[in-house]
Amino acid sequence: MSEDRPALAASLMVSALCMLALQDSLVKLASADVSLWQFQTLRALCNLTMLFVLSRFIWGNASVWPKRFWTVALRSGFLVGAMLSFFGAIPFLSLSEVAAGLYVFPLFVAVLSAVILGERVGPRRIAAVVAGFAGTLLILKPASASFQWVSLVPVLAGLFYAATVLTTRKLCREESPATLALGVSVAFVTVGALGLATMETLKPAELAASWPYLFVGWNPLALEIAALIVVCSMLNLTANISLAKAYQSAESSWLAPFDYSYLIFATFWGVVMWGDVPDLLSFTGMAMIAGSGCYVAWRERKESRLREADLNRALR
Repeated sequence: MSEDRPALAASLMVSALCMLALQDSLVKLASADVSLWQFQTLRALCNLTMLFVLSRFIWGNASVWPKRFWTVALRSGFLVGAMLSFFGAIPFLSLSEVAAGLYVFPLFVAVLSAVILGERVGPRRIAAVVAGFAGTLLILKPASASFQWVSLVPVLAGLFYAATVLTTRKLCREESPATLALGVSVAFVTVGALGLATMETLKPAELAASWPYLFVGWNPLALEIAALIVVCSMLNLTANISLAKAYQSAESSWLAPFDYSYLIFATFWGVVMWGDVPDLLSFTGMAMIAGSGCYVAWRERKESRLREADLNRALR
């Protein structure tokens, strides 16, 4: 995939984020009856089964083996870190709070682009990054009595997801979306199985009593919970393939404004399923995060066009 198709990319991204927000609401619903490790392992196994069916009967003989194994493995590791951090916080926070923590990732993209890729970040973009983090603080309210340290875990998810975005765009552009989805599924099965084995071996009773979602291995699986995991798998696999295709089809700076539609979908499902209505400070924080992220993306897109114009003039 080498040609940019921004309209297709935007449509794929919005659809994928709607599916992911619904999936995340269902995960919160199931979190009282299934552990994090159990859920991730079973969902990833469902993903692998569906990928096999798609590869065998729909995509034909198209190979899903990566062109560069290490780049797909690196991307998969980053995304597993992001999702474990994200889902690990879901039972303890509202969906809008978890989403707000995750969605500082475009600001991390700007920071990592400067630190790792050597891109120049001017004072305006630095101010936008600061404004975005200020918006996150408005939502998490670290000075309030209700603040929990677990509220910082989705911010860690944002850092991992920023690394995923940069890896997808810079290192995995030529990989098939199915290959990227397969890499993530294999990584989740591996990490989930290790987590299950660790919890079943150590059996940390005191931690399990306080944090059963994180420190319990295998729970008895009711039929309705199994069905819920299958639905989550279908939503997750479809969304992951769509997101991978979107990031391969357009610049991340172009997609950034559409990415914030997840905040809308997460708030909607939080209200519908849990009655979690964000307060005025939270809405203000979301607006600050979205506004600063969109500004950073606009500046990156503008500077990219200037660099292209300078290059074209130099080649004449």
